[in-house]
This record gives sequence, structure tokens and C-alpha cells, in this order.
Amino acid sequence: MPEQVRIVLRNAGNIDPENIEDYLKNNGYLALAKALNSKREEVIQTVLDSNLRGRGGGGFPTGLKWKFAMQAKGDEKYVICNADEGDPGAFMDRSVLEGDPHSVLEGMAIAGYAIGAQKGIIYIRAEYPLAVARLKVAISQAKDYGLLGENILGSNFSFDIEIRLGAGAFVCGEETALIHSIEGLRGEPTNKPPFPANSGLWKKPTVINNVETLANIAPIILNGADWFKQFGTENSPGTKVFALAGDVKKVGLVEVPMGTTLREIIFDIGGGIKGDKKFKAVQTGGPSGGCIPAEYLDTPIDYDSLQALGSMMGSGGMIVMDEDTCMVDVAKFYLQFTVDESCGKCTTCRVGNVRLLEILEKITSGNAQLEDLDHMLTLANVVKNGSLCGLGQTAPNPILSTYRYFEDEYKEHILDRNCRAGVCKNLIRYEIIPENCTGCTACARVCPTEAIQGELRKPHTIDQEKCIKCGSCYTTCRFNAIKIV
Repeated sequence: MPEQVRIVLRNAGNIDPENIEDYLKNNGYLALAKALNSKREEVIQTVLDSNLRGRGGGGFPTGLKWKFAMQAKGDEKYVICNADEGDPGAFMDRSVLEGDPHSVLEGMAIAGYAIGAQKGIIYIRAEYPLAVARLKVAISQAKDYGLLGENILGSNFSFDIEIRLGAGAFVCGEETALIHSIEGLRGEPTNKPPFPANSGLWKKPTVINNVETLANIAPIILNGADWFKQFGTENSPGTKVFALAGDVKKVGLVEVPMGTTLREIIFDIGGGIKGDKKFKAVQTGGPSGGCIPAEYLDTPIDYDSLQALGSMMGSGGMIVMDEDTCMVDVAKFYLQFTVDESCGKCTTCRVGNVRLLEILEKITSGNAQLEDLDHMLTLANVVKNGSLCGLGQTAPNPILSTYRYFEDEYKEHILDRNCRAGVCKNLIRYEIIPENCTGCTACARVCPTEAIQGELRKPHTIDQEKCIKCGSCYTTCRFNAIKIV
């Protein structure tokens, strides 16, 4: 079994997150002290040499972002921690903030020193009350110990951190939309350039890193770039935290070196598929990512390999799906999410994704024609290439990846009016197998429309005109007498 390597999660579960003394006993704030005794350029060079890539999405080099902000002219500069974790099935950032908040505060303080900022802001969704509470405790304790505030550790560097609560808008995970939200405006993205490193919060140079990125900073500064690069791959060094969820036996957080394969994560660490069913696909990158089929289980996981497969790393959500999953329905689920979360600013995303969702609904309801697939693919690429921000640009990924690897399922829905997984209600029907039916009437008693008829101790039948395909009979029957066809 591949070993997990805990860098980001090094303290989570091992210390009391509300006791700064526990953090200090585990080398806490030593990296900040080391940074304050170095030149700003040296700190940034260490991060550059580590090749740490942003853990929140596209994997932009963290050190390069810091260098741009340091070189930018401005009387004020800001460091923002993006803790607006909104992907379905993702809980990496929440766990770090709840289990080791000081690691993020220390990373922000080091970033502030490196770029010349005196103010940090943690933008976190209000749905994380425990994380917010522990951050407040950690900030207060750090101030009491002289690790935040004026003249930190006796230096001429001052840095303070405040918390801003978001309302759970997925689009505010995008940098410019997040900035607008902090400024009290609608959470809508803007064209780039200018990039936040040059003109961000209040038009001042701003560095925005997510929770996991910042939690990597202290170990890198303390141990050096070469130490960090011993983990992972050449182009994607270090580790990645994944939220392993879905149809897998062991659900939870895993932290593994970049380059670990999907098979190792899902089957060795995760224990395989629930009920020992057949693996079908894994969704990485949340609504912005794609579905990867079984033939690529041995792919080493890093930024470049996932993009080549039509998916992405994203923040680290990893949802496993078994053989009973309908891939068309999966694409529809994620597209419904992005339609609901779109800010509506650009027509391509606001209207284009709604039209895509309508096509998927036609397919899953049995009302589509083959030409609808051509329309879907054309429109998906228009939305991908024409949307303003990352939400719209990546929204078609679940469609494009599921069609790429599961085209036959799309065509079965249209040509055969059949959903092989038995998920799309309009394409299935429930039938009673006479030789298995004992006439116990259990199914008839739970049917809400009285569609099941028959005498006691004699095989029953289902009136397809009355059946609403709720599945109550199927789940109630103890004799395997009801099948989905």
C-alpha cells in the first residue's frame, strides 16, 4: 500500500487546534521567525525553487505570484486566503482550518512579509462555523504571543489578519469575484489583466492563495525547497490532499505525493468499491473537472496528466462511482450545479449552460434525437471558449469528459430509450418476475399510486400507466421479485 505523506495535514488530529502551545511545540512559527531573519527576495526564491503550485485550481506557481506582487507598486498590499470551498464532496480546506488553523495564519504572515503587505484577510464561507470559531481563537492567541500585530517577534514587520464571511456563492472561489465580494459588491468576475497581483483588493497589489497552498508554506521555508521536491513529480512536487468520497469503502481525507495513481488512492488507500461492485469512473476537480474511466486507473495524478484526460486537479475533490452510475445523469447533476451557481454576468455562461442542461434533460427523459448530441458538443465548446471566468470555462467539462469516455451511454439513452444503470426514471420500468413473487403484498402496500395488483399468495403485476417509478416496491421486496428493465 502506498504511504500517505502528511505535510498539509501534519498537525491535524495530533494537536489541540485551540491551543497555540501545541502548535508551537510542533515547530510552529519557526518558519516565520526564519523568514523574518531573511531578505524578502530570499523567501520568495525559496518558494519559487520549491515549484509549489497553487492547490486551488489551475496550479499556477505560488512563488511567481508572490514575485509579481512584491514587484508591483503600491502603498498598500494584501494577502487573501481563499477558504471559499464550494465543490460538491470537497472538505479539504475545512479540515485544515478546523484541525490546524495556525498553519494557515503562519503561511499568510510569511506571504505578507515576502510581498510587503501588512493586512491579511481570510475569506471563508459562513457554512463552516467550527472553522470560523477556531480561526478566531487562533488569531487572538497569535496576537497575544506577538506573532500577529505590530512589530512581530521584535522586527519592523507588522501584519494583521481579519475574517470575512462569504454567503456560499461558488463563483466567489474565482479571484476577482472573491475580491468584489470582500469590497461589498456583487460576486462577479472581471476580465484579466490586470491580475490581482498588480491590481486586486481596493485596486492594490494582492496575493490570493487557498488554504492548502498556505499550509505548505511553513514546512517549505523551514526545511527548504529541495526537501519539498523530494516528494511528488518534477513538474508537480509535494503532496496533494484529496477528499475521497462516493462509492468507495473508506471515505475521508488522504494526503499523497503527487504522481500517486488513481488505483492506489481508490483501491489501496480507499479499500475499493462498496459492495465489491465494479468501478466505473472517478470525478476529479468537482464541477470544473471531468470523469475518468477504469482504463486510466494507473495514471499518475498530477496537474498535467489530469488535464490530458479532460479533467483537472481543482481543489482536490475525488468522487468515486460504481457500475450502477449513469454517466449522463452525472453530467446533468454537475451542470445543474453550475447553472445554479453562475453569477449571470456573461451571456455565454448564463444562457449557454441553461441550454446545455435542457439538452441533457431531453436525453435523460427519452425525448432527444441524435442531432441533439451534435448541438450539445458544439455549444459545450462555445461555453468553454467564450465564458468570462473559470466557472463558465470549465462548466462543460463533465459533459465533454463523460461523452468522450461513455459515448455509448448517451446513444443508448437516445436510440434505445434505455438507461443501463436504471437511474433515469423515464427510461426504465419496474416489472414483477412471476416465478419469484410470493404474493406477500408488501410491494402493494408501499405503492403510493396503487399500481400493483394481485391476490394474496399469488404473483402480482404492475400497471405501467399508474406506476410513477418511485422505486418503493423495488426496495421493499425481499424476494428479488422486482426487476428494473
